[in-house]
This record gives sequence, structure tokens and C-alpha cells, in this order.
Amino acid sequence: MPAKSSQFDMVRFFQALGDNTRLRLLNLMGDQEICVCYFVEVLGQGQPKISRHLAYLRSAGIVEARREGKWMHYRIVMPENLGAALVLRQTLAWLREQRAMQADSARLAKVCSSPTKFVALQSAPVPIPVEFQIAIETK
Repeated sequence: MPAKSSQFDMVRFFQALGDNTRLRLLNLMGDQEICVCYFVEVLGQGQPKISRHLAYLRSAGIVEARREGKWMHYRIVMPENLGAALVLRQTLAWLREQRAMQADSARLAKVCSSPTKFVALQSAPVPIPVEFQIAIETK
């Protein structure tokens, strides 16, 4: 669960956004919940490395995980801190404009359209859309 505004760890938040792999993961999640196996396939990196980056994003309060059987699903959650939520929204919009991030998104779409072609994705659940909600603490 994200930290309360008064306890928000701004340094951890910006460090989470300061890594290319984590930015690529956030870009792929966008407004959907995705099984970790898709990240591995699209980014071409090992599952342990992807999981470490996802754990970092979780500890920064940017990502939540949900287990369904053997599958772990990840989605973006907006921080309760208004400033951080605005920064994250702007970052996600900026990522969508970047050519390399668009290539990742196109690869995800390709993989999702024919997951049976990829051994690691056989029987994997396809990404599902999610809505962002910001719970802003008022004083």
C-alpha cells in the first residue's frame, strides 16, 4: 500500500523512476494489469531481474501485485501524494511518446495477440485493463 502523504518517501519515488528497466516496465503496464511472464518475454531479460525491479517499484508505492494461482500480476497504482501522482502521470504520458517505449508496447501487443507462439506464455493470462484512482489525503 502506498505511503501516506506525510510519510511519502520522495527520494525512493524518484529513484524508482531513475532506471530504464523500471521505466520500461511502467510503460508496459500503462493502464493494464500484466503477468510478469509478459515482461520477461517483451524485455528479453531474466525473471529474477524483472522481479527485482518490480519489487523496487512496489516498495516505492508505484506498483501493486496480485497472485492468481502460479501467476503474478502487476499494475500501476497512483501514489496518495498529489505531487507524486502528477509526476507519475506526466512520466507515463512522456514514456508513451518515446520511440523505444512505443517499440516495447508494439512487442507486447504482438505477444498478446499470439501468446501460444511463446513457450513461456502458454496458458498465461492476457493483460487486463485497470483504472487509476488517486486517493488524495486532505487536511
